[in-house]
Amino acid sequence: MAVILCLETATTNCSVAIAVDGEVKAIREENNQKFSHAEKLHVFIEEVLSEAKVDKKKLEAVAVSKGPGSYTGLRIGVSAAKGLCFALDIPLISTPTLEVLAQQVNTSNSHIIPLLDARRMEVYSAVFNSDKKQVRETKAEILKEDSFADFLEKGKTIFIGDGAVKFEAICKHKNAVFQNDLFPSSADMVSLAEAKYKISDTENVAYFEPFYLKEFMMG
Repeated sequence: MAVILCLETATTNCSVAIAVDGEVKAIREENNQKFSHAEKLHVFIEEVLSEAKVDKKKLEAVAVSKGPGSYTGLRIGVSAAKGLCFALDIPLISTPTLEVLAQQVNTSNSHIIPLLDARRMEVYSAVFNSDKKQVRETKAEILKEDSFADFLEKGKTIFIGDGAVKFEAICKHKNAVFQNDLFPSSADMVSLAEAKYKISDTENVAYFEPFYLKEFMMG
C-alpha cells in the first residue's frame, strides 16, 4: 500500500494531497496571487495527514512538482519535500509541473499545450498528445501570433494554464481552445507519483534541485 504525500507549489496554487494506493484521501489547496506558500504549506501538510488519519511515520514517499514555475514556489516545495524525506528516510519523487497540469484535460484527439506565465510575453510550455504523452520538449519561449502553428494546423489544440491568457490575446487560429483557469494541483500528481513509486523512479534527496529552466531574475 503506497502512502504518498504530494506537494505542488510551482505556481500561485499551494496544493497538498495525501494519496493511498493512487487515490486521493485528503487535499488542501489555496490559489493566492500573493504567494502564501511559506505560511500555508506546512499547515496544509499537517491538515491532510490528520484528515486522512495517516501518521507521518507511515508515509512511504514524498512527491514534489519539480518545475518549471515560480522560483520561490519551487524552492519552498522542494525544501519541504527534501526535509521530510531526510527526516523519515523515505524516497523523493519528482513530477514535471507541465505534465501535472496536462492531466486536467480529457480529450480524444487534441493536442494539449500547458502554458505557465514566465513574465512579459514569455511562457514555460510543453506539448502533449491526447494520451498525455509529451511530444515536444519543455522550454521557455516568447509568444508570437504564429506560435504552435504546426500543432494548430493539425486540428483542435487546447491551451491551458495562466500563460494561456497571453496567447489567447494574440492567437487568431480557429483550432485554438483556451482554458485559462487551470492551475497545477497535487490531485493530478497522484497517478504520476504512484507510477514512479512502483518502478522506484526516485531522486537523490541530497542533490535534487528544481527544474527552473531559466536563471532567476529579481522583479
